[in-house]
Amino acid sequence: MGMNEFLAPPAFRPEMPSEKIGPTYQRMRWQVFIGIFLGYAGFYIVRKNFSMAVEPLGRLGFEEGELGIVMAMNAIAYALSKFLMGSISDRSNARRFLPLGLVLASLSMVFMMAPVLLLGVEHKKWAIALMAVVNFLVGWFNGMGWPPCGRVMTHWFSQNERGTKMSIWNCAHNVGGAVVGPMAAYGATWFGSWFFGAAEEYYFLIGTFVFPAVVAMLIALIAYLLIRDTPQSCGLPSIEKYRNDYPPAYSEEAEETLSFKDIFFKYVLNNRMLWYIAIANAFVYMVRYGCLDWAPKYLMETQGYDIKQAGWAYFAYEFAAIPGTLICGWLSDKVFKGKRALTTSIFMAVVAVFILLYWQFSDNPLIVTISLIGIGFFIYGPVMLIGVQALDLAPKNAAGTAAGLTGFFGYFFGTAILANIVIGYVSQAGWDWTFVLLLAACALSILFTSFTLKGEKKRR
Repeated sequence: MGMNEFLAPPAFRPEMPSEKIGPTYQRMRWQVFIGIFLGYAGFYIVRKNFSMAVEPLGRLGFEEGELGIVMAMNAIAYALSKFLMGSISDRSNARRFLPLGLVLASLSMVFMMAPVLLLGVEHKKWAIALMAVVNFLVGWFNGMGWPPCGRVMTHWFSQNERGTKMSIWNCAHNVGGAVVGPMAAYGATWFGSWFFGAAEEYYFLIGTFVFPAVVAMLIALIAYLLIRDTPQSCGLPSIEKYRNDYPPAYSEEAEETLSFKDIFFKYVLNNRMLWYIAIANAFVYMVRYGCLDWAPKYLMETQGYDIKQAGWAYFAYEFAAIPGTLICGWLSDKVFKGKRALTTSIFMAVVAVFILLYWQFSDNPLIVTISLIGIGFFIYGPVMLIGVQALDLAPKNAAGTAAGLTGFFGYFFGTAILANIVIGYVSQAGWDWTFVLLLAACALSILFTSFTLKGEKKRR
């Protein structure tokens, strides 16, 4: 069986008797939702782990700028992959596509140990190059996570309920991301001596890379057991027919598999609103990862935190996003009546206030921690809402590609170029300029989001 056959969407099955549709649909919607929630959380267990390794790698003799380039490789790969894999996932079976990506990302994460153990700081240039290659693969396979989840979301949940449902699902990456810090600390403590004996300087490799990878592979198996591609492949009607909830631009063609040409040129590349939110996304992601990737390094270097304290601060940043995302989704639906752009702008303005506090009171551990929690609480709402806007701006058979475009801008420009490389080198000259860049990014994200206010109003 070739890869195309392996990933091909399952055929539609004859519709089951009407009396079975209601209970089966309710059960299956819960089942696939839990599947994509756990599956996507799994991707974040093997995603940004390298940022937890920056400080111990620094103690071994690696420098910030070099390690920033390694981090950037992850984001560049993810950006390209999310866009390209988005178009492939629009034509693939989500049930197989997502677990395959998670297993490959996990295997790549295990190999992050190799450059440190086989080459070390004695062969630093080769070690950094190999780290960059492996971290590129980690990012590339991680790009197989969001698109199949977007596909499942558009096929199993109708547009009028998608904002709220996606705000809940979006918390998956916070659940996965939040446990990376504690996993790094406790995985090293529990299993480090098994592998490295008295060489404690290498314990972090087990906690940061190997332990999370093993857990993620188990999650891939669970996701495969739970996820189903489309309602029609289970003998159910489309979600629009089931809920009698047809969006204004809906047509039966949205259920068909489109050609690459139609997806790109008809529904994505000529969509001006999509480009505005893609550019805004770059600045949202600069703030998201500018804070997240460099927080452990900043806290350990300037505040004297140890790896456990930094790990729990990282946990607080990620975990605070869960109530923040849910509240943002609820506000955009119920209070602002679907005005995603307005909600995004308000949340980014509040993020700027917490960044200012983080900067001006950086010698106060309590205010620093509160600020990290505040940034985490408010930044992930805009991350989620821009994804919702992207799904709304294209038919559901092109949803992965539309979301891939915004993701490409977020990860390539916002994360790799601005958050990883630019901030990596700017931080060497002092942390003050880092905070100035983050505040500027907040302002620019609000500016480009505001360009979609008028068009969003017309669509409603």
